[in-house]
Amino acid sequence: MLIGEVARRSGISARMLRHYESLGLVRPSARTGSGYREYSGADIRRIFHIESLRSLGLSLKETARALDDPAFTPAALVTDLIDRTRERIAAEERLLTRLNRIDAADPADWEDVLQAVALLQALASTNAGARQRAALASAGETAPLPAEALAEAALNETDPNVAGALRWALARSDGEVPPLLAQGLDSPLPAVRERAARALAELPGDRAAAHLRDALAHRDPAVRGCAALALGARGRTEAVPALVDMIVEGRNDTDAADALGTLAEAPTTARTTAPTTADEITDALVARLTAENAQAPARGRLTQTLGDIPGPGATRALTSLTRDEDPAVALTARYLLRLRGTR
Repeated sequence: MLIGEVARRSGISARMLRHYESLGLVRPSARTGSGYREYSGADIRRIFHIESLRSLGLSLKETARALDDPAFTPAALVTDLIDRTRERIAAEERLLTRLNRIDAADPADWEDVLQAVALLQALASTNAGARQRAALASAGETAPLPAEALAEAALNETDPNVAGALRWALARSDGEVPPLLAQGLDSPLPAVRERAARALAELPGDRAAAHLRDALAHRDPAVRGCAALALGARGRTEAVPALVDMIVEGRNDTDAADALGTLAEAPTTARTTAPTTADEITDALVARLTAENAQAPARGRLTQTLGDIPGPGATRALTSLTRDEDPAVALTARYLLRLRGTR
């Protein structure tokens, strides 16, 4: 079979067949009287073997070894090809992500495109200062970065100054930020979950609050605590049980106590859910104080928190605690009552 017919039947150009021959990959078995290449059935099978191996990503050199070297085994090469393919796919996915983010920035001209590219590169820089400047610049009107890029950076940022800048930029972003950060709450990494909760805590609006309410039941105590403090600062009284838990467990208990005191003093009109009165907060604290499994350190913290709760209910509870069997609790209650009398 002459080279032209082989090219037509195989779909491989005559030029490529000549290239294979120049590399020694395939050699026509014969020549016609006029000197034309003549391929046998075995030659054609080898050509198809070459194309099959190339379709797997083998180089021409690797293809030659696979066909001609008896000691050449496929196992190691196939594993290497898998790794190379994964790297290539990852690179393409990174490129696609960058293109999507530039598209999301809605550039008006090539200058905007270049500016967006520069900010995205700076956001991925190993230099913390460059990342911080990119985060601050992204909140400007001239070169806003997509919310997805900011959220991803915030979830992975370890430098506290850069993280603060990213949260500031996210709070000013026009994108759908809360759902992006809420995904971080399900991360297998505790640090990422905490960053997601902190970023959500600094976002304004009801959508962020909705994710924070869901986070009150999160398996991670750090996420629950962050959500409770944020909701308490917003006057959301559904945070009260989680805040009391924090005091019992000794996790950010001072902040939790301050949040309960603020909630108890807030006017009813400032609350965004069914009002929780100072007496209801008092009841929640007393219930944990008198629980059978209440431990001494937790009882001391709960007693101290009662001192920050206004109203006669807390005063009655403290008066009762002056007779507590734990001398430290009784002493704390008496001290807090004297302070209340001087206010």
